[in-house]
Amino acid sequence: MSEFRRTDAVETFRRLALEAGRAIMAVYDRPDFSVEVKPDESPVTEADLAADAIISKGLRTAFPGMTLVTEEQAASHDQKADTFLIVDPLDGTKEFVRRRGDFTVNIAYVEAGRPVAGVVYAPAKGRLFYTDASGATVEEEGPFDDDRPGPTRRLALRTPDNDALLIVASKSHRDAATDAYISRYSVKDAVSAGSSLKFCLVAAGEADFYPRLGPTMEWDTAAGHAVLAGAGGIVLDKDTLEPLDYGKPGFRNPHFLALAPGVELIRD
Repeated sequence: MSEFRRTDAVETFRRLALEAGRAIMAVYDRPDFSVEVKPDESPVTEADLAADAIISKGLRTAFPGMTLVTEEQAASHDQKADTFLIVDPLDGTKEFVRRRGDFTVNIAYVEAGRPVAGVVYAPAKGRLFYTDASGATVEEEGPFDDDRPGPTRRLALRTPDNDALLIVASKSHRDAATDAYISRYSVKDAVSAGSSLKFCLVAAGEADFYPRLGPTMEWDTAAGHAVLAGAGGIVLDKDTLEPLDYGKPGFRNPHFLALAPGVELIRD
């Protein structure tokens, strides 16, 4: 991604994430809303669809001709390229439905199979993370104006203490296999969080390690992956310990490990 293109993408991704976040919160703040179940048995709400419409329209206007993959339109995609835009307009729908706040808007740009730019916005928590024009990851302070970014701080990873690791794991998808894997490490604290916020907590130095031993799709992870990578973190295929790549058939991820360098991984 050229410097000009990266700057353009940062501004567009940020603005669209904020617009989508407002649409999501308009539904979230209502006393009730409908929830449907998709063929894969995952929930979808009108907030997912409203955010998807806002982001898709904005990205197609800003980047005409570029392949766009979104969760809510995934059935129409036959992805062959390794360079594309990818969106999860509302990651953590289960958290949204349960009104737990751990849901995010996710927009990313994948180049040569790797997420190199992205934004993760958690509107209910007031946290906004993105890769800036230099490729580094920042967190912006609110209030969030569409056209005037507020003060930002560059994110820095913790230096892991392998005798006292801080681990973050899924809130809605935590299972016995994940707990068994975590138990193999020396853990000071293990917290649960929803959606792509887990990547951001590692990027912000609030955790060292996020192991995911359950199913995810590329749109679930691309923006968080970009945010973590921009802070110096890494995301690996759990089985091969090779970098997680994108543009895979069906957009399905293997189990993966997201971490700060220095975490001593235990091989199976």
